[in-house]
This record gives sequence, structure tokens and C-alpha cells, in this order.
Amino acid sequence: MYDAIVIGARCGGAPTAMLLARKGHRVLLVDRAVFPSDIPHGHLIRRGGPARLASWGLLERVIATGCPPITAMSSDIGDFRLAASDLAVDGVPVALGPRRTALDHVLVDAAVEAGVELRAGFSVESLTMEGDRVTGIRGGDRRTGTSVTERATLTIGADGRNSHVARAVSAPEYQQEPSLTCWYFSYWSDVPSDTLELHDRHGRAIFAFPTNDGLFAVFAAWQSSELSVVRADIERQFLAALDGVPPLGDRVRAGRRADRFYGATDLRNFLRKPFGPGWALVGDAGCHKDPYLALGITDAFRDAELLANAVHEGLSGRRDLDDALAEYERRRNEATMPDYHVNIERARFTPISTTERMLRSALRGNPEATRQFFLTIEALAPREVFFGPENMGRLMASVRQHVSA
Repeated sequence: MYDAIVIGARCGGAPTAMLLARKGHRVLLVDRAVFPSDIPHGHLIRRGGPARLASWGLLERVIATGCPPITAMSSDIGDFRLAASDLAVDGVPVALGPRRTALDHVLVDAAVEAGVELRAGFSVESLTMEGDRVTGIRGGDRRTGTSVTERATLTIGADGRNSHVARAVSAPEYQQEPSLTCWYFSYWSDVPSDTLELHDRHGRAIFAFPTNDGLFAVFAAWQSSELSVVRADIERQFLAALDGVPPLGDRVRAGRRADRFYGATDLRNFLRKPFGPGWALVGDAGCHKDPYLALGITDAFRDAELLANAVHEGLSGRRDLDDALAEYERRRNEATMPDYHVNIERARFTPISTTERMLRSALRGNPEATRQFFLTIEALAPREVFFGPENMGRLMASVRQHVSA
């Protein structure tokens, strides 16, 4: 009998299992994959994700896989390029872009080191039930064909946006929006870079960053309505999108594509009720956003911590488990909803507000203010300082003075 069974051993499940084991709980972690293994998903970690890795003692391990820390950023929304460097605080970089082979292996190893029992190559056939309460799983080793039943106080689905657990328990969905974008990405060699580049121009979103093995990752998005055109000739459409950002397009064309193109097109937006009798959800299984803001991994890390804390409170008897899980849902929603709504607007390629454009204009030509801006939006500096009335008043006044002159 386990305290928790976690289904899915990647960036939502492995940290949840690790954190529960570090708190003294008996945890079984299962996944169909055998690690290390890759998946064709985005892998940018930003907005507080690197700091969370550092707090878990895993940041240096991820960097040691050959993933360069990213300490420079630039953004371009068709007006001008806003850029800053030296974006690190206490050794924590503003972003990381580890390939999933490397990242997930680090997370799984850390879970096992914490005392988690790992069963890789394990396929879950069904959940076991007593009435409406989930009591565990039935499944087996995909390589040997053996089948077993395991029981737990709580069964946690960390099995992605098409979660088997969520379907089995009919987890309600809310805040639903359809797929808004389609994404394709690949990797290039011989494109030197130490910068996370964000571009939104001509109805295309592009972000690019250095990753493992000296490669340069490039992701591009179009509106969902353009999917059939893009899919008909992915390389041509991809390079055409890059040509809309001439400096980036020129640099990529000067390099060599080192991998095939990967796509992501089933990207509907939703939150799910993340708990019920004997079950819980974490990561994309509980909340899925369009990749526009590249928050999937960061949010999975955050929610793993929130869920592990809630489960520990319930299992330790400090409070009723259902009450603790209800608090988990409340805190998750409170943390994610502002980004959720902004992300949907961006994924619709909605133009940014006049205030945001004025702020960008105020930052132009002010390197230190630009550096503080990036540190703030990436959660390495307190928002109340940069976005406080005094600082914002001073920055906006400089724009008004320029316009009146």
C-alpha cells in the first residue's frame, strides 16, 4: 500500500513524487517510457522555473547535462528590439532550455534518490475503484507482459493534457478555449547564441534559444486556421516565418538544421478540477495552456510543489485531505489565471495595449531599466519595485516628455 501512486514521470510527475518522498511518504512512480527518452514537446524553462530547480538542488545538475544557462533576452513585437544581458540573480539564470532527454532524466533520478520506487516501461491499464473512490492502478511491464494491481491512498495523474486519469474519473473542465495556434520547431547547429529571443511579427510568433549539444532551438507559431497551409510545406513556411525577422532568419540560414521538424497542433486551453475521491491531477493533466508564453514546464514545477504540500498536509493528519486538495486547486488557479488569460490574448495575436507600448518606448535606450524589466517579468525581481507607482511614473513621464518635445 503506497501513500501515493504518480502516473507520468516527466516534469509534473517526477517532481511531485520527489517532493512527497522527501517529506517521508511512500511513493510509486510509473511511466510508459524508459529513461532517458525524448518527447517532441517544448522545453523552455522561464518565469521562476530555474529558481525552483535551484531550490530543489537540481539547477546545477541540469546545467551539467550540457544545457547552457540563458542570461540574456530580447523581444521584438514589430517596433524595435528590446534587449538586456547579465540576467541572473544569485547564480540563477533567467531561463534554461534543456532537451527533454536531459531534463526528465535529471528529474527521475532525483525522485529515485529521494526514495521513490520507479517502474519505467510500465503501462497503466485502468484505475481500480471502490464505489466512486480511486484506490490504485492495474497495469504491467510492457516488455514482459506481466500484470499487477497496486493500491494507494491517492493516485495522481501527471499524464499530460490527454490524461487517462482525467478521463477515467470524468474530471470536469472549465475556462475552456479551443486551439488557437499551431507550432513547429527544430534545431540548428553552428548558430552561436546565448540569448532567449522572442518575436511577434507579421502574424507569427517565434522564440529561439540555445540548448544541449551546442544546438539552437527555434519554435514558430501560426494561427490554427493556417495549419493546412503550413503542414503542406513545413520547411518552406518555417523559413518564410524566419525571414520576417531578418537578423534571426539570416543567422539560422547560415547554420545547418540538425534534426527533423516537430509539430504541436492539438493545443486547446483548459483547466480541470484537479482532485476528487482518491485522485489528483498535476501539470498539463490539470491545466493546459497554448505554448505562446512557454509556461508549461514552469507551471508544472509550481503545481508539483503546491500539490505535494497539500498531500503532505492531508496524509500527515494536519488537515483533512479533501480540504487540503481544495486549497491546492484554489492556489493553483490564483497563481495561473492571470497568465492564462494573457496567454490566450497573445495566442490570438491580439496587439499589446497602448500602456505596454509606452513602457517599451520608455525602456528603449535605458539599459539598466530594461535589465530590471526583464528580471521582473521573469520572476527574478519583485514586481512591486519595478511596477510600483514611483518607478512607473518616472518611466512614463520620460515618454510623455519625449512626445511633447
